[in-house]
This record gives sequence, C-alpha cells and structure tokens, in this order.
Amino acid sequence: MANKIRYKTKITVIGAGQAGLSTAHHLKRRGLEAGRDFVVLDEAPSPGGAWQFRWPSLTLSTVNRIHDLPGMPFEDSLETDAKEVRANVAVPHYYDQYEKKFGLQVYRPIKVERVYWHNDRLHIDTSTALFSALGLVNATGTWQNPHLPEYPGAALFEGEQLHTKDFRTAEYFKGKHVVIVGAGISAIQLLDQISKVTTITWVTRRPPEFKEGPFDDEAGHRAVSMVEERVRNGLPPLSVVSVTGLPMSPTVIDMKKRGVLNRFPMFSEITKTGVKWPDGREEKADVILWNTGFKGALSHLDAVLPREEGGGIVMAGSLATMVAKEPRIHLVGYGPSASTIGANRAGGAAARELMRELGL
Repeated sequence: MANKIRYKTKITVIGAGQAGLSTAHHLKRRGLEAGRDFVVLDEAPSPGGAWQFRWPSLTLSTVNRIHDLPGMPFEDSLETDAKEVRANVAVPHYYDQYEKKFGLQVYRPIKVERVYWHNDRLHIDTSTALFSALGLVNATGTWQNPHLPEYPGAALFEGEQLHTKDFRTAEYFKGKHVVIVGAGISAIQLLDQISKVTTITWVTRRPPEFKEGPFDDEAGHRAVSMVEERVRNGLPPLSVVSVTGLPMSPTVIDMKKRGVLNRFPMFSEITKTGVKWPDGREEKADVILWNTGFKGALSHLDAVLPREEGGGIVMAGSLATMVAKEPRIHLVGYGPSASTIGANRAGGAAARELMRELGL
C-alpha cells in the first residue's frame, strides 16, 4: 500500500457506464474540472460500461435505442445506416466518443477495492492508487454482482451452471439439454435463441405475466415510482419485471406458436445429473442457465454504507440517489435509477445535490 500513488480530489465517481458518465457531465457543466475537482474511476478495460460484455447477438434498434447521454445523441456516434446494431460494439463506441467530446478523463482499468472514512474524508483504495474525496458518487451498476440462488445439491451437479452474464452464443448449447431458470427479459431472449438449437426446460418461481400493449411512459413512471418508494423506506429494490411484467412482443408470440413457453414451477433441489421437483419428478440436464438477475455491486462500500435490518439502504434526495444517513454518498444506477433513462436523470440530481451538500 505504501507504494501506491495518492490523489486528493473533491468528488470521486466510481463507474463509467450511463450513470457515471451522466454524473461526470453534470459535474463539469456545474463548473468542476475533470481530473482536478473530480475523478472518474472505471474497472472495465475500455469505454462501454457493462455493454461491452454483452452477448454478440444482443442488438439495438437505431430507432428504439438506449437513452441518449446529456449533450450528445446516440445517433451522432453511429457509423452505419443499418436498422440494427450490435449493442456490445455500438454502445462502447458511443461512450468512447462521449468521453472524448466532453474531456471526462476516465481512469481505467482501476478496480475500487474498498472505501472508508478517515479524518472526515472518504478514502478510496484501488488496485493501483489511493484516492481521497469529500464526496462520492457510486455508479457501479449490477453487472459485476450476478445473483445465483442457493439450492440444495448445487455442489453435486456434474454439468455446467452458468449465469446470464456468461452467455455468448446459442450454438454453444447444441446437443445439450438446458434448464433455463427465470422469467425476466434476458431469460426470454435466451430462451428464444437456445430453444432454436437444442432442447430446453423452462422453470420460474412465479408464473410469468405477459402484458398486452406497449410499455409506455405512464407504465415506466409507475414502475419507477414503486421501486423508489421501496428504497426511500430502506427496502432492497425489486427487479423491473416483477413490477412491469413482460411485453407481449412478436418474439414472444412466435415462441408461443413454437410451443417454447411451456413453463414449469421451480425445482426444489439439484442432483448429480439434473434437477428434481417436490413431487419426485426429475429432469436430466447438461446445463443449468440461471437468468436470476443481478444485485447492486456495492461490496466495496460495506464500511461506509449504513444498511437496514433487511439489507436495504434508506435513500433520499429528489430522485432517491442520496444515502439518507450519509448525504456525502450518492448511489446512481441503484433502485429507481437502474435504467438508462433513470440513470441520466439521477446523474444530474446527484451532481447538483452533492455539490450543494459540499458547498461547492
């Protein structure tokens, strides 16, 4: 530790995905200088946040795209007239162009190992250097913290257990029977792709709820407000799908026609060769693919985050980004801001409220 370089700044932003870049942009717009008054630290090897790690078949419509970062539309970064683009290429390119355009000076790859208080400053211990700051905006998202439920017998399973974040191509599963767990949007996407190349068994904890009609702004605001109410009361945020349901898309309609949406209730245990239900029925499997979501990647903040009894954090501020019991810490991309549009607005609110708290 003695050999690590030390940096002193006013605000540290951890993470350079949508929420982190939005925050950095708003800090700069409000008069702070990147690299001196605030620093942005990112664990990833290159620009793009978690998007650079997504599977190659995940595409974005150039019309129905990710939400624009403040001050630069996504379409300004596109170098093609194609109607669809690969997400893990187009979004990193966009973020790279954005960082350069606004001179955001992201330091990478730097992994934040722990944050702690010392002499009324937040000390950020990283893989390569030591930083200290008056305030902190955490924008680490969820990609680094996949949720894998514990089930009896999991250690006995002789096949593969994978998570959504491990998925690359459906072809990998050819000739294997795959038990696909989960009813979120990613689960449906992977269920669709894998079912076209091999046999599958689909299991979920609750019957999936498919919603007719478009997922409009009103539905979006309703979902966000429900999540916001939870985090303001110190409860862990729920998954988006548990609030919104699944859209009845053309893909889902096609899956119904193909007989793919034959859902089974959750199994009770894992065996050497597959899974088993409470009634004794068993299913052999080569792979169990857990599409069971992600949780906030916040372990580096354990020493400074005041947790409630149930593990949640009481959030405050105009968009619920401020840690109520530690107002010099903001969490963006957490709870109601864990979406591309929510992350943008949260970045602006966090920058404004933290600067006010610090008297900057």
